[in-house]
Amino acid sequence: MARTKKSVVQGVVAYLRVSTEEQAVSGLGLAAQEAAIRSECERRGLPILAVLSDAGISAKTINRPALTEALAMLGRGEANVLMVAKLDRLTRSVHDATGLLLEAERGHWGLVALDAPVDTTTPQGAAMAQVLAVFAELERRLIGERTKAALAVKKSQGVKLGRPRTLAEDVVARIRGAKDGGATWSAIARELNAEGVPTAQGGATWYPATVRYVYLEAA
Repeated sequence: MARTKKSVVQGVVAYLRVSTEEQAVSGLGLAAQEAAIRSECERRGLPILAVLSDAGISAKTINRPALTEALAMLGRGEANVLMVAKLDRLTRSVHDATGLLLEAERGHWGLVALDAPVDTTTPQGAAMAQVLAVFAELERRLIGERTKAALAVKKSQGVKLGRPRTLAEDVVARIRGAKDGGATWSAIARELNAEGVPTAQGGATWYPATVRYVYLEAA
């Protein structure tokens, strides 16, 4: 029995993303990204079938709610183009970019980034996308190195790094005393949770890593 070819809706899923730090930066806001995509779709005569956005989420992983839904729509044939205003809105990882390119190729849908000639429906566009993804990751790593260098300079100048401590001194002393007495990070966290002691940011749950951070910061 012959298989019925899947019907695919011709249209665009617009994907938007900003990290927490980028939300206030001009040119990177969700509204600016959506406006750019709408303008391009109007120019090409393409309908926008959905606008999905991840706000306050970094590009370190592609496991994001809106992007997951966008890829699911494309996989179900409910659209045939994924469009982003900038390639780094989608990902800054070469590994993730390669995976998305392969997924687009297998699913027969297009990937378009407006800041570059990226269109995975053509061999040239697919190759360009891989090249741009490489440079996007390079830029991320360079920014990270510059940030580390700047923080090292501040630390050498005696500047206190990290969030201001808002824990009561008795809680800090308790953590230090328990650890110095031989208690594990996990045991201290369990005890604080059992007594309902709030974290520095007012949270209800302590984790071993959180306890360790408080201990080291107070050292």
